[in-house]
Amino acid sequence: MDIQNKRIPEGEFMKMRQEILTQWPTGKDVDLEEAVAYHKAMPKSRDFSQKLLDAKKNKVTLVQPRAGVPVVEEHIKLMQYLEKEGEADLLPSTIDSYTRQNRYAEAENGIAESIRLGRAMLNGFPAVNHGVAKCRQVVESVNVPMQVRHGTPDARLLTEITYAGGFTSYEGGGISYNLPYCKNIPMERTIRDWQYVDRLTGLYEEMGVSINREPYGPLTGTLVPPCISHAAAIIEALLAAEQGVKNITVGYGQCGNLVQDIAAIRTLEELTDEYLQKYGYKDVKVTTVLHQWMGGFPADEAKAFGVISSGSLTAALAKATKVIVKTPHEAVGIPTMEANAQGLRCTKQVVNMLADQSFQDVHLEEEKEIIRQETRCIVDKCFELGNGDIAVGVCRGVEAGVLDVPFAPCRANAGLMLPCRDNDGAVRILNPGNLPFSKDLKDFHETKIYERALAEKRKASFQMVIDDVYAIGKGRLVGRPR
Repeated sequence: MDIQNKRIPEGEFMKMRQEILTQWPTGKDVDLEEAVAYHKAMPKSRDFSQKLLDAKKNKVTLVQPRAGVPVVEEHIKLMQYLEKEGEADLLPSTIDSYTRQNRYAEAENGIAESIRLGRAMLNGFPAVNHGVAKCRQVVESVNVPMQVRHGTPDARLLTEITYAGGFTSYEGGGISYNLPYCKNIPMERTIRDWQYVDRLTGLYEEMGVSINREPYGPLTGTLVPPCISHAAAIIEALLAAEQGVKNITVGYGQCGNLVQDIAAIRTLEELTDEYLQKYGYKDVKVTTVLHQWMGGFPADEAKAFGVISSGSLTAALAKATKVIVKTPHEAVGIPTMEANAQGLRCTKQVVNMLADQSFQDVHLEEEKEIIRQETRCIVDKCFELGNGDIAVGVCRGVEAGVLDVPFAPCRANAGLMLPCRDNDGAVRILNPGNLPFSKDLKDFHETKIYERALAEKRKASFQMVIDDVYAIGKGRLVGRPR
C-alpha cells in the first residue's frame, strides 16, 4: 500500500466516505453539513477543545474516567453518575471490543443480550450500532464534554457516526491503535485509515467546528520508556496536523518515578510543539494528558487508592492538562460506577490540593534532557528512513526496530528493546535493540541499570524486567529480589 504524509485530496476523500458510510445501516444517517450545524448549536460547556485550552491557560488539571456500557439508557445513567457523584470534568464513551474490530453484527447481538439479561454483555458502548441519534442522546444527557475512547485499528465509520453524534474529542492513531492492540495488521494500513479520521477532523475544523484529537499515550501500558511513547505521540500529531487537525492532546502513561514522570509530561508538550513548528504546523494547539498507572494493581482497595493518589499527584505537579483516572477495582475487572466515581473523587481531591504548588528537583533538568535526546533520536531517524516523509518513515522505523514498543503483540513490532527500572525506579533500557541512540545514551542506560544490579547483588537480566512488571501489584515500585 502506497502511503505518504500528504493531505487526502477532497475528491478522493469524498469517494472514500461514500464507501465507509455503507458499512453498517446507521451510516446512512450521517449528514456532514447537518452535523456541523448541530455542533455549532451545542452549549459551549460540551466543547472539549475549548475546555482543554481553558484548563491549560489556568494551569488546572482536569479529571476524566474510562467507562462504557452497551445499553443507551444504562450508559446515560453511568455518565450522569460520574458527572455528578464522580465530579468528572470530562467524560468518555469507551467503545466495546466487537466495534473495535468492526464486527457490528456481533455487537448488535451483544446489545440484544444485554437488554434480555438485564446486565452488560459487551465491555463498552457500541456507538456504530446505536447510530447518530442515540449518540446525541448520550451527549445531551450531561453538561461536560465527551470523548470517544476505543482501540480501533480501522475507526473510520466509528468516527463518522460519533462526530455526527456530537462527540468533541476522539482518541487513537495509526501507531498507538495498532502496535499495542493488533497482531497482523500492517502499519501502512492503519496509518492510511487514521489519515481518514484526521482528514474528517480537519474537515470539521474547516467548517468551523474544532474537534480534539488524542493519540493514545500509554501504548502497552507497562514500563514504556518516555522516549517511545513520546515518539509515537509526536509522529501521530504530525500526521494529524497534515490532515488539518488543530487541537491535539498528547499523552503519557505514568511509570512511577516522580521526577521522570514530571520530566516526561513537560518534555512531551515541549517536543510536540517543537516538531509541529519545525515542519510548518504553526497553528496547532497542544495539551497533555497523564494516564494513571496502566500496569498491574493491588487487589486491596486501600492500596489501589494509594496507586491512584500517586498518579494524581504526578499529574498535578507536572501540570498535565488532564489525567485519566483508574479505579480501586482495577485488579478484579470492570469497576462498578460507584468505584469509578471513588477513583475520580480521590484524584480530584489530590489535584485540587496541589493546584497551586510547583515541583523542582535537582535531577529534573537532567531527566528532561535525556528524554529530549532519546526522543529526537527516534523521530529524526524515522524522518531519515522515510526520506523526509514521516508516514513512510514510521512504517520503516517500526519494521527496523527504530520505534520499538515493549510487550506489543503486533508482528510488525521488532520486540527487541527491553526496559527495566534503575535503582531509583525510573524506567531505563536494559536492551536497546535497534533504537538509534548515541553511544553516550546507551552508556547512560547501562550505567543506571548496573547501579541497580550492584545494589541488589545480582546480574542485570530479564528477571529484573519480570520483577518490575509485577512490583506495583505487590506493593513496591522496583522489583527487588526477596
